[in-house]
Amino acid sequence: MAKTSKHIIDEARSAIKQVDIDEARRMMEEPGTVVLDVRESDEWRQGHLGNAIGIPRGFLELRVEEKIPDRKTPIIVQCAAGIRSLFAARTLREMGYEHVYNLIGGFNAWKDRGLPWVAERQFSSDEVTRYSRHFVIPEVGEKGQAKLLDSKVLVLGTGALGSPVSLYLAAAGVGTIGLVDFDVVDLSNLQRQIIHTTDRVGSPKTESARTAINALNPGVKVVCHDVRLSSENVMYIIRDYDVVVNCGDNFPTRYLINDACVFAKKPLVDGAIFRFEGNTTVFYPAKGGPCYRCLYPEPAPPDMAPSCAEAGVLGALPGVIGSIEALEAIKLILGTGHSLIGRMLYFDTLSEHDYVRMLKIKRDPKCPVCGDHPTQTTLIDYEAFCGLAPASNGHADAAMGPAGR
Repeated sequence: MAKTSKHIIDEARSAIKQVDIDEARRMMEEPGTVVLDVRESDEWRQGHLGNAIGIPRGFLELRVEEKIPDRKTPIIVQCAAGIRSLFAARTLREMGYEHVYNLIGGFNAWKDRGLPWVAERQFSSDEVTRYSRHFVIPEVGEKGQAKLLDSKVLVLGTGALGSPVSLYLAAAGVGTIGLVDFDVVDLSNLQRQIIHTTDRVGSPKTESARTAINALNPGVKVVCHDVRLSSENVMYIIRDYDVVVNCGDNFPTRYLINDACVFAKKPLVDGAIFRFEGNTTVFYPAKGGPCYRCLYPEPAPPDMAPSCAEAGVLGALPGVIGSIEALEAIKLILGTGHSLIGRMLYFDTLSEHDYVRMLKIKRDPKCPVCGDHPTQTTLIDYEAFCGLAPASNGHADAAMGPAGR
């Protein structure tokens, strides 16, 4: 004789211990107890217990071992009213979890008691669709996407590196992207600066980049800083941003933005390219890492630092390095994974054996800017420091430092 739904539910209830809200609250005070919410994502968005882990019932078997690896963990399973969670709890028991409980009445009963709960950011229907691939990544999810949408990233330069950086940050949903550049689009840029197009030759690069960014993601706010970065304006410009990404093309700019970020305690994602070589790293002394001056205490002589116009650069290379810069900025915003603080990812695309290498970078305790006893505590004249006249081609590309060639 076929079982009715009532029989199936009764069997599940006999196999899984049921707990009411008062008992659940006592259990939640015990260290190690986990509340597992198995409702759908749209239900979770509308409100959930502040300390709960959310895994939709349909993904439970695929994700629970990653979220709760210890099968001895006490788990209180809850849904909206207590039925879906009952069957989820039975599945957990079948998977070997030893201490599984079902919350009677579920989230609805919790709310009816007037107990505390939290609501996530309310995404629009377009955002739910646009960022759906982020939502299913455990390290991002809806909480991480909300961080991205609330974040502000400053991109120094809208040229070869700034192109992929800006586009991928925009695609990821970084809410505000600041662009610093004072140059205009030139036909010679288009071999590598993919954010610009032929019909925008002669236009300010920041405006051209804004057009491309908003065509890709209209929800991104783009702030254009059509200025040459200097000691007089840099602290004002960077102050409201969470992360700074350097895509600049000259040594004065590199030392300037490094020192400014050290003083402002902001993370600086840095990238550089030269012909077939490139590298990227994260300078963040506030987190114990080195700064650019730890790596290059003194600028290279002008005759040892040719521009990309003089030395050339393979057009596809900035796409690789710039994409990694964007990835590092996103990881910093999300607070996930291991960033490149204290490490440099180095590419030599012509090498037969060491195409990609990971190099360690140590903080210099004697660094004049970020060391234990800094001797430089204010911004200086960086053109004079580097012995260079102001760059004539804006922030188009990013020349590598002398040790990176």
